[in-house]
Amino acid sequence: MERSELPSPAKDYFVEGDLVGVMTTQPFDRVLDYRAPEGGCHTGAFVEVPLGPRKVIGVVWGPGRGDFDRAKIRQVIRVLDVAPMRAEMQAFLHRAADYTLTPMPAMLRLATRAPGLANPPSMQKIYRAGQGTPDRMTDARKRVLAVLEDFGGLAFTLGELSQQAGVTTSVVKGLVKQGAVLEEDTPRDLPYPRLDPDRPGKALTDDQAAAADSLRAGIAGGDYGTTLLRGVTGSGKTEVYLEAVAETLRQQRQALVLLPEIALTSEFLTRIEARFGARPAEWHSGVTMTERRRTWKMVGEGGCQVVVGARSALFLPFQNLGLIVVDEEHDTSYKQEDGVLYNARDMAVLRASICGAQVVLASATPSLESWANAEAGKYKRLDLTARFGAAVMPDMRAIDMRAETLPASRWISPSLQSAVNARIAKGEQALLFINRRGYAPVTLCRACGHQIGCDHCDARMVEHRFQKRLVCHQCGETKPIPTVCPACQAEDRLAAVGPGVERLTEEAQALFPQAKIATLSSDLFGSARALKDQIREIAEGDTDIVIGTQLVAKGHNFHRLTLVGVIDADLGLQGSDLRAAERTFQLMRQVAGRAGRSDKPGTALLQTFQPEHPVIRAILSGDEEGFWRAEADERRQAGVPPFGRMAGIILSSPDAQEVFDFATELARRDAPVRAVGAQVFGPAPAPIARIRGRHRVRLLVKAPKGVALQGAVAQWVGQLKPPSNLRLNVDIDPQSFF
Repeated sequence: MERSELPSPAKDYFVEGDLVGVMTTQPFDRVLDYRAPEGGCHTGAFVEVPLGPRKVIGVVWGPGRGDFDRAKIRQVIRVLDVAPMRAEMQAFLHRAADYTLTPMPAMLRLATRAPGLANPPSMQKIYRAGQGTPDRMTDARKRVLAVLEDFGGLAFTLGELSQQAGVTTSVVKGLVKQGAVLEEDTPRDLPYPRLDPDRPGKALTDDQAAAADSLRAGIAGGDYGTTLLRGVTGSGKTEVYLEAVAETLRQQRQALVLLPEIALTSEFLTRIEARFGARPAEWHSGVTMTERRRTWKMVGEGGCQVVVGARSALFLPFQNLGLIVVDEEHDTSYKQEDGVLYNARDMAVLRASICGAQVVLASATPSLESWANAEAGKYKRLDLTARFGAAVMPDMRAIDMRAETLPASRWISPSLQSAVNARIAKGEQALLFINRRGYAPVTLCRACGHQIGCDHCDARMVEHRFQKRLVCHQCGETKPIPTVCPACQAEDRLAAVGPGVERLTEEAQALFPQAKIATLSSDLFGSARALKDQIREIAEGDTDIVIGTQLVAKGHNFHRLTLVGVIDADLGLQGSDLRAAERTFQLMRQVAGRAGRSDKPGTALLQTFQPEHPVIRAILSGDEEGFWRAEADERRQAGVPPFGRMAGIILSSPDAQEVFDFATELARRDAPVRAVGAQVFGPAPAPIARIRGRHRVRLLVKAPKGVALQGAVAQWVGQLKPPSNLRLNVDIDPQSFF
């Protein structure tokens, strides 16, 4: 089956014995023919079919082809007891596959990522928090009760609860006997509690009310539309789009809210519960398998009104989707960088256009793509220009590091140190920000100059001193921190070079010995729950200094935080990434926006060696429109996104010569892309030329805006069959170039 071929709408129901075409998640290039089962089946039905000796799940895609011996065609085993896939979902998967040049089975895998779909309806024992108090409290019992509290009343199976708490099942059973945990028999996959859209929300400012009215009108119209909701940090964008969610519920439709970071979900779920009287469904990697299955099924049956999730929630089988909110729409984590390569922001717009839903793209610092679409009139734009309540935007200033005197092994300037001390003396919080995980990015031998690298990648290993390990941030390989240079065998000559968040913590502990310091970095927490606990402690004011990576830039409200110090504002300006200026601008404005979100004014200090750099000047001046216009002009002249089109071809193989020879031959046969006015650059080794033992080569395709690039690229790469060890991935609209 060709990727662009849609299932035939001519026949919706197939009686027993009819020939049906079933799309499976297995890597075949066509639908497979089967005979309809006893009782027949509809187009879109999820079915279990035999495939060799195995049983696999698939979807009835339409009538079968019947282009081979019918006597060999096997029968569908059974139709699964789940809502059938809607035609609009099939259309979305097809169009997403066409856009990203992804085989349909891989797209279908994204739409069936729920455990136990083939399990029949049944009863199960679940465990919730009870009202009783244990006669004796142990650490193990505390952990069980803490898990139940942290997950806000969600149900667990016995195995899931004991695993989350790190205890044996007997500990849970003991708490059941004492009434501290309830054990209930319940049907699997119950509907979620109904949310009440007419509960009163927070009082809105005039700006917020006008924006909310505009969003409500769009939803009431029942048609597709995309709105860029741009508001300065702390302006109350969430309250505005929650009014859009309320209107969606009044229209008896479903809403999806995408968040860029799991750590943000806890606070956000609490806000939803306060606004609508019940918690929504969650969909992300931190949710139990029981809840994932329940969410998937209830979304398809209409037993779930609102989902809060990560980018993969876009592929849930919504019955009547009316609104998609993409919060922090500029965030790079919305781009899936492995497997199926897609941008959730763009796919949200595509899905909404198919099912007649509204999209709200919310950000204080929009992506240039969204800004340009709003300028061109493709998206509506709503602006919130002031912070909510008494809060005002922080005062932003640069610290010129060329004028500061500090030792070579120090990164916190005297000016920033003085500012932090002043805040601590007032009982306020300070945030020190550096966008580097670990202790130091390089470990260098002072005897021979050797830099310790990964054995499997062309990348330097990062020292994580808190874990006493060196870690490769490309493949995850770790090794103990050595005492002897692996190249020259010199002892005690290895030195950590450059700062990471752990090294900054060590320096802060020495400079501010009386301060309580918390470090926020994704790799320092064993679970999403532990990270949420730390964020809650900071928000409650139990910390003087927060030290963090870009994790702290995303949506957190620390009410005592009045000072943000950026250790290296120049870090993102290095390299050849066409989005370097945009990303630096967004990150600096976002992290600075953590300061002064309550009634006390905030200050953001940026340590820089280039205070005259146009990006640094734009950050400090707050002239965001001026920055976007200048950045747009540069991109337009260069013919790069969003004013041109690009595609990346990433080839990898264990054999360096093989992958380079194949890439060279592919570049030589570039006639199909040249025919549409595109250019091919490369091949060239990728910036990180080897990952997990595979050598990587890239080609870049650049084309004018409006060119039908996907068809030309598909024809181009289809000319050559890659050797068995060679992988070829196509990245339409690449976001990174590593």
